[in-house]
Amino acid sequence: MSNKKFIASTITAAAVAAAFVPAASADEVAFTDVSDRYAEAVNFLVGNGITSGKSTTAFGTSEKISRVDAAVLIANALGAEKDATYEDSGFTDVPARAKWAVDALTEWGVVNGFDEDTFGAYSPLTRNQAAMILANAAQLDVNLNVTKTKFTDVNDRFSPYVDALVKAGIAFGKTDTQFGANDNVQRGEMALFIERAKEHFGYMDLMVMHTNDTHAYLDNAPLRATTVKEIRAAYDNTLLLDAGDVFSGDLYFNKYQGEADLAFMNYIGYDAMTFGNHEFDLGSSAAGHQALADFIGGAEFPLVSANVDFSKDDLFDGLQKNVYTSDYNNGEIYDGVIANVNGEAVGIFGLTTEETKNISSTGEVDITNYIDAANEAVAAFEAKGVDKIIAITHIGFDDSEKFDNDKLLAETVEGIDIIVGGHTHAKVEEPFVSQEFAAPTIIVQANEYGKFLGTLDVSFNPWGEITLYAGELLDTSKDITPDQGAVNLLAPYKAGVEELKAQETGAVAKVALDGSRIADNADGSGVRSSETNLGNLMTDGMLAKAKTINSKTTIAIQNGGGIRASMDQGPITVGEVLKVMPFGNALAIMEVTGKELLGALEISVSQAPKENGGFLHVAGMKFKYDSTKVAGERVTEVKVLEGADYVALDEAKTYTVATNSFTAKGGDGFTMFGKAYAEGRVSEPGFVDYENFIEYITSLDEVNPTVEGRIVDVSKVAATLAN
Repeated sequence: MSNKKFIASTITAAAVAAAFVPAASADEVAFTDVSDRYAEAVNFLVGNGITSGKSTTAFGTSEKISRVDAAVLIANALGAEKDATYEDSGFTDVPARAKWAVDALTEWGVVNGFDEDTFGAYSPLTRNQAAMILANAAQLDVNLNVTKTKFTDVNDRFSPYVDALVKAGIAFGKTDTQFGANDNVQRGEMALFIERAKEHFGYMDLMVMHTNDTHAYLDNAPLRATTVKEIRAAYDNTLLLDAGDVFSGDLYFNKYQGEADLAFMNYIGYDAMTFGNHEFDLGSSAAGHQALADFIGGAEFPLVSANVDFSKDDLFDGLQKNVYTSDYNNGEIYDGVIANVNGEAVGIFGLTTEETKNISSTGEVDITNYIDAANEAVAAFEAKGVDKIIAITHIGFDDSEKFDNDKLLAETVEGIDIIVGGHTHAKVEEPFVSQEFAAPTIIVQANEYGKFLGTLDVSFNPWGEITLYAGELLDTSKDITPDQGAVNLLAPYKAGVEELKAQETGAVAKVALDGSRIADNADGSGVRSSETNLGNLMTDGMLAKAKTINSKTTIAIQNGGGIRASMDQGPITVGEVLKVMPFGNALAIMEVTGKELLGALEISVSQAPKENGGFLHVAGMKFKYDSTKVAGERVTEVKVLEGADYVALDEAKTYTVATNSFTAKGGDGFTMFGKAYAEGRVSEPGFVDYENFIEYITSLDEVNPTVEGRIVDVSKVAATLAN
């Protein structure tokens, strides 16, 4: 990732011939005389506004640099300002265009002249002179007692500076014995010197590795471990961050409830993580959030969240510290932490979508407004002198503006440099640059299920602003040798999962059971947007079970977000069932009016044809809607099965409806069901969804569900007929 891109901002605009973002590398945009050797250094200088080159097409790489031009470069690199007032150096040969630079460097003790009146402005800079100037500018530990170096062409006067420069890795000899002391410095050479000295000038490179929405998919974790170790070996300054939703998804979670994920995250050495909505999925179980509390307590890294309040849940007593601090402990929750990255302070805070209260089982855990929390976080870090700030967010890259998303965060809150996002499973292959404010904000997200390790390589200037960046998603599924330590660590967990996968229910699917999402299908179908045979099978089973408990039950509904996978044709295993419904939701039976049902169906199709986790699959009912109409006025017909016939829904009538506990408590925004729950109109007999499903499919003569027209978008039907 050495070929970083630069950002046209208030800092760099003067240096960029064509101000557009993202821009190509500096040498690609303008300069025809920059070889690979100098490309990174030239990018650094141009990207940070230190120089714009000799012309729009030439950097002047091989040209000798004069002492005055070198002074301008170094003054720019150190942040000297042209319109500031500096003590008059007294040199009479310095042109007006460069007087500010020479004055500043003289005042700071970086340069001196040939004599009191003469700077030697237009004399070529020698490598000896460059060593002295750069050592002073970088404030290196210069040992003035050094009189000799291994270079035979360096005299007593310059030996201390050459020695310090070589030890710092800023300059090297031309041969083992020759420094090239009196050789003239070329512009390309000076670019290399300044780029190598950048950390001493207050610049910082940082490699941020990131994951999100891994959902307990651990089979490729040893490949991710290898990739992380290779990057750490290649970069001095690194962070490894996770943007939430480690819980719920693959069978490793069903079997171990976060234990296996935590073992791997501790092994590979994550630096921080925030909470996703699925971290709260077990909140309505008998044990509540115990698995999450255990996960936090066992973490060998801090958890960060500026807008999640655990104070009302006793399981988290002592775990949450509502502070922004550099003095933090692993296995605790902080609003934000200040990480020490090789002596540089980097602020890291977390945000979780407010939507979590509707789409998960938060219980007593509260989630506050993300913009307010982010503004407080930035202010808290800046008050502590921290100007490099990362937000780890589980709010979605471009999710519904009704709740929250990363783009809105970047456009609204000034001072965030990097947003490492999750929740929408977005495959952000090229980092997104928001330039609402003077300094940019870079947004990244690494898709899902651990398929990729996200990488973002950035350069900060001395004012904590990102000036260069490069980022990509590294595929962790192929052409990688697995890390043996991770393989060994995963082995016992994997054995347990394989055993679970292999256990057969005894039922055989005659057809594939469709639990797909829109991204999997070219026709826009999927469990969050349309009727599927698996949705029908699940609701049929739910209705059958509910009837054995309450014979008045006539309808069943299942949210599409609770259907997490498809099943192949053939024998159905316990593992497949658990993968489809990993949350362990319990059966609930509601008493609701026809009017409340109609309102729920409107919410169900409000985002169609886009995905909605609250899209309802139904049994004992069928309905039609028009996705071209305004949300809230889309449902055109609802019929309920009574005996052998479907009759129109009666809004005044009370119906007994089976669903899962999550939906019954108002999840996915079904406030009418939440109201019924609060009023005591919901019973919870305590039967878990996957157990009910297995019981149902094994009772059938054959498992062969079809799409029956239970849910019809009339606008799609009309379009089909028109074609």
